[in-house]
Amino acid sequence: MRLFIAEKPSMAREISKCLPENKNIQKRNGYFIQGDDVVTWVVGHVLHQAEPGDYDDKYIRWRPQDLPIVPKEWKLLITDSSRQQFETVKELIGKADIIVNAGDPDREGQLLVDEVLYFVGNTKPVQRILLNALDEKSVKAALNDLRDNKDFHNLYQSALARARADWLIGMNLSRAYTLSERYKGHKVTLPIGRVKTPTLALVVRRERELAAFKPIDYFTVKILYTHPNGTFWATWQPTDEQKGLDPDGRLINKAVADELVNRLQAGSEGVIKSVIKSKKKDVQRLPLSLSSLQVLAGKAFSYDPQTVLDTAQKLYEKKLTTYPRSDCEYLPPNQYGDRIAILKNLESSGDEKLSKWASGADCNIRSRAWNEKKITAHHAIIPTTVVCNVTTLSEEERNIYFLISQAYLAQFYGEHVYEQTKITVEQCKEEFVANGRVVIEEGWKALYKRQKSKLSSDNSDEPDLTDESGAEASPKKDAVEEADHLPAVKKNDAVQYTDSTIDAKQTKPPSRFTPSTLLQAMKEIHKFVKNEDLKKQLKAVSGIGTEATRANIIDELISRGFMKTSGKKQVLSPTETGYLLVDALPDELLYPDETAVWEERLSLMSDGEDTLDSFLADQIKFLQHLIDKLGFDKQVSSGQMMPNVVRTISNQNRKRPLDNSSTDISKLPICPSCKTGHLQRKNGKFGAFLGCTNYPECRYTQPVGGSQAEQDMNIDVPEESRVYKCPRCQKGYFVKQENGGRINWVCSNRSECRTQCSDVHGVPSVYADK
Repeated sequence: MRLFIAEKPSMAREISKCLPENKNIQKRNGYFIQGDDVVTWVVGHVLHQAEPGDYDDKYIRWRPQDLPIVPKEWKLLITDSSRQQFETVKELIGKADIIVNAGDPDREGQLLVDEVLYFVGNTKPVQRILLNALDEKSVKAALNDLRDNKDFHNLYQSALARARADWLIGMNLSRAYTLSERYKGHKVTLPIGRVKTPTLALVVRRERELAAFKPIDYFTVKILYTHPNGTFWATWQPTDEQKGLDPDGRLINKAVADELVNRLQAGSEGVIKSVIKSKKKDVQRLPLSLSSLQVLAGKAFSYDPQTVLDTAQKLYEKKLTTYPRSDCEYLPPNQYGDRIAILKNLESSGDEKLSKWASGADCNIRSRAWNEKKITAHHAIIPTTVVCNVTTLSEEERNIYFLISQAYLAQFYGEHVYEQTKITVEQCKEEFVANGRVVIEEGWKALYKRQKSKLSSDNSDEPDLTDESGAEASPKKDAVEEADHLPAVKKNDAVQYTDSTIDAKQTKPPSRFTPSTLLQAMKEIHKFVKNEDLKKQLKAVSGIGTEATRANIIDELISRGFMKTSGKKQVLSPTETGYLLVDALPDELLYPDETAVWEERLSLMSDGEDTLDSFLADQIKFLQHLIDKLGFDKQVSSGQMMPNVVRTISNQNRKRPLDNSSTDISKLPICPSCKTGHLQRKNGKFGAFLGCTNYPECRYTQPVGGSQAEQDMNIDVPEESRVYKCPRCQKGYFVKQENGGRINWVCSNRSECRTQCSDVHGVPSVYADK
């Protein structure tokens, strides 16, 4: 018997339909029988990593002296909800003569099936099938090209390394930093993730850049010149030595601009110093990977990444598009032969634009997309040879199918060709530049011409869907203005000053992330590392997270309350909880440098150039370094428990920290804002405060103790006592106060800021480690 183990029932069903003896498929409980072949599935992770308490009961209590927790032998446990299917798969493995790993063609798919085979101690031969599409032609081609599963052992090792590294970081550092904060009097639980934490930190840093941003007014000077062949505007290019410029070369002194215009009006005629013409080409955009599809759909339709992935998965299961979790934007040359059938299908798809573009496509064009050397475990996402009637699809499915098909069709249009002209004028020893761009052949960009967001009718809000420049790491600079037409001029021609304009402008802050641009930043993480020396090294790294996990990571950060979305474009901003988490952690966890280097090593491991043992050994060193920096040995002896100790308890689905607190809320003061909630004492990063129990519907807070009038009065702080500046308002200073035998530090700027924190060895807790 030959046993196929797929990742999900839908894939198992399609495999069973395409097996040699495709008659009388028998469906059983958890598998299909087709002649001598049996096809079953594992329903995602039927096994999961054991938690610390599963290794030793002592780890149920969170204690600093137990850190780091490093299993000597790693354990996997059967997931309760999948136990019945696991037993079915196990029984079938025992009966099989040969096994075929039919997991998704990526790192995670390799792990899902291989870990089951290792868990049950399989010794039978194993083959591997790589399915990039579920249409009949693709499945039969894959069945005729089975590989030895040993060829993918390195891929399995890298997946295992990723899973264990996530466990080590999450289990150990969540405990370490939670205990550290509780020692300072902050009753919080801090979940740490190898990828989630630096991703959240990107959003927090961007928000703080925006809060600290101060726009700078500056000016540009444009001159209208007249030539016998026509007029054109040229922009002044000040030299580095020019007075009135800021460090970035912007003119901030308008008097300089006025004086320049007066000189030009009274001065001699200008002279064409140079004319540079160049014919340029933009090659066809590549077909889409999952990340590029998610970014494109975010621009075009404001879809969040998870919606895009879920929709692409539906199209894949309907056999209309290829495997969705692809990190590749190239196509294998042997797929080129399918172009005739795919173009014909798109011509009759029922979509007016796709039909028009398909009928105008040149099937003899072979773009750079067909490149065997660029293919990874799977190729770019494209339409299959299965006929699609878009009128039968949901709106989301139609839109995603449209974007996938549009990028595929672009491969059969010519390159975008244009002529670029740069004219430099010299007048009064100053230089002025005019840029022109004339399109010679629209080529593939005709498919994207004036493509507007479906949510916007304003032309000014048109996203450029051909822009593949990537994530924005810093504020955008002014775009180079290009005229549609410049008059024919030649070097040394005279031009006359005709008119001028002084444009007042302001610098713009960086844009807030949206889910799609945050995902793009995760993919292009080299732009956001702290160590400049790493940028070039990490440019080739495929970012942090994977194509399959990035959307879920962003989704989870939102659903767990670390960041929130707002507006039609779903712009992201951190919550107070997000700020609190980031402020409690060191740069090693907040910047993506370490995680990006690990991703590079995982990639090397997939190619057999790194090892699991070496990788995990370095993870443990990194853990030990961070735990040592917290200085638990100085704060608590080995036999002593820390304040507010956390205990792990079991519930139906997972183990989680438990806070023991029981208060009769009805006896608490009524909230003066909403009149229905009660004021309950809570602990934040800056100490205790009273907050409404109706939070988040009611966000009323007030400090603990004292009348409101007293609380709003600023505290005079002598010069010699201004030691600890308030990190929140940046105006007041912490002042020590005693209330009911307890010492707290409060901000002196009480009229604007109510920050307070506990006392640790005579200093405010937020300064305790500084």
